[in-house]
Amino acid sequence: MHLTIFETPIINTLARWISVAILRLLGWRIEGSAPTEQKYVLIAAPHTSNWDFPYTLMVCFALRLRVYWMGKASLFPPVLGHIMHWLGGIAVDRSRSGNLVQSTIDAFQESQRLTVIVPPEGTRGKVSHWKTGFYYIALGAGVPIALGYLDFSRKAGGIGKMFTPTGDLEADMEEIKQFYSGVRGKHPQQFDADKIQVK
Repeated sequence: MHLTIFETPIINTLARWISVAILRLLGWRIEGSAPTEQKYVLIAAPHTSNWDFPYTLMVCFALRLRVYWMGKASLFPPVLGHIMHWLGGIAVDRSRSGNLVQSTIDAFQESQRLTVIVPPEGTRGKVSHWKTGFYYIALGAGVPIALGYLDFSRKAGGIGKMFTPTGDLEADMEEIKQFYSGVRGKHPQQFDADKIQVK
């Protein structure tokens, strides 16, 4: 995996101070703490706005996480792409989702420490289904899933708990969705965990 801002000591420390200051100024609070596990998949929900990205990064800095995140390939143009990679981005070709799952599993197996953020919705627009790639990545790699969130109604963000997939997709997804019940995105009309289906 490539070098990111999260592994650049001085800049990472400055980014954490700035992130904590901005979040406090805006009235946000950080809940939970950094997982003790060395390897895990981090899902971030709900994803309803472009603002989710900077808020998520600030929460990651505040919790001292070292993360990689997945984004659509169009977010990585020639010049800006280098910055996005440095911020932990991994360009995703959505037409090759199966290969993406296996390549991420391989990355986990080859690394001693790795955290990858995978948004289950796959888009900031209104969705009725969650993609299950994050689940099969965690299951295949034998790593837990960290349930991260941004609740704009309470101005709170963080990591709620660690969830270990059992292989029973339907039952596991119901438990995960229960965790997000009541969590509100910036545009709450675009996300209702109780109505989300999986595919």
